[in-house]
Amino acid sequence: MRRRDDRGQRAYDVVLFGATGFVGTLTAEYLAEHAPADTRWALAGRSEHRLKRLRDRLTTLNPALADLPVLRADVDEPATLRAVAADAHVVATTVGPYFTYGEPLVAACAEAGTDYLDLSGEPEFVDLMYLRHHSLARETGARLIHAGGFDSVPHDLGVRYTVGRLPEGVPLRVRGFVRTSARISGGTFASLLTGLSRPVGMARTAKARHRAEPAPRGRTVRAVTGAPHPLTGLGSAWAVPAPTIDPQIITRSAAALDRYGPDFSYEHYAVVKNLPMVLGGVAGVGALFTLAQVPWTREWLSGRLKPGEGPDAARRARSWFTLRFAGEGGGERVITEVSGGDPGYDETAKIFAEGALSLAFDDLPPTAGQVTSAVAMGDALTERLIRAGIRFTTVTRS
Repeated sequence: MRRRDDRGQRAYDVVLFGATGFVGTLTAEYLAEHAPADTRWALAGRSEHRLKRLRDRLTTLNPALADLPVLRADVDEPATLRAVAADAHVVATTVGPYFTYGEPLVAACAEAGTDYLDLSGEPEFVDLMYLRHHSLARETGARLIHAGGFDSVPHDLGVRYTVGRLPEGVPLRVRGFVRTSARISGGTFASLLTGLSRPVGMARTAKARHRAEPAPRGRTVRAVTGAPHPLTGLGSAWAVPAPTIDPQIITRSAAALDRYGPDFSYEHYAVVKNLPMVLGGVAGVGALFTLAQVPWTREWLSGRLKPGEGPDAARRARSWFTLRFAGEGGGERVITEVSGGDPGYDETAKIFAEGALSLAFDDLPPTAGQVTSAVAMGDALTERLIRAGIRFTTVTRS
């Protein structure tokens, strides 16, 4: 793994690619208000006109950004992506669905030794990028980090926080329970449709990665799919296995970090209000899967909630999330909680921006290749998120 460049040898600390989309704009606004004054950052995307219009908007938040650089880059023009990667220490991209649009930028960053951060919750894309670009990224020193928003940073760091409050060197079991009032984002919905439409490809790529990726030596790490069950003390609420990328990210962190113990297991659940909602959700997912197999119905579905669209500020202000983790091991038990505001948009933009700043500025463990947020940034990003208003708390210990 090569030595990383000195900060002054590249033009930009952070480049935000896809800045004019809905989450991209929220991320740009967050950086405008919260990035250190000496941060060398830039906006990138297909339309120079739209980028300049966004810069004008950001100048109302921070007049010092009147000359913020704008970089034209297009996923259909690999040379423009290579130019951006060569000039940046970190490229953070909101351009999805990533299975369709993401790989050229991953390739450019892996080649240039540039840290890459995205919002992908698409398991097939993440596995495919590991197979195609992990080895080169290890050689160049690039850190390739996927799922850098609500999926899956609070889950990944929340489990790491939980594990840190349990004994070392013993088998550990952690269960995660997700509650939120927010609706699904357009980008997440597009990623979900992409995944549902490719079950065979997803399974084939997952198997190929399993064969290629070294297992942790002398340790066992696994994600467990539990059964739906009622939750004691929460009235008629039920816990239902959640088919998201979060368990995969968490177990990859566990495989890389010995602190998770010799035998680590994780179960992931969504909390729903009652049994009828459980049954309705199962039926809805089944119907969505069926419709996603047919191109014209998949296209119709994608038009119902498009990437780049989202709720207004008033609706986002009413949204919230709570992640509760129940951990046990070595005769001890702990319940922790990670909570915040609107997960699909406002908190995702915050998490994403702070992740990019952490990669650019924090004193981080030496690592390279495709890694998770918990492995690459760990405590540094947790502390950043706490300062930014996302709460990490220990509820009970026994």
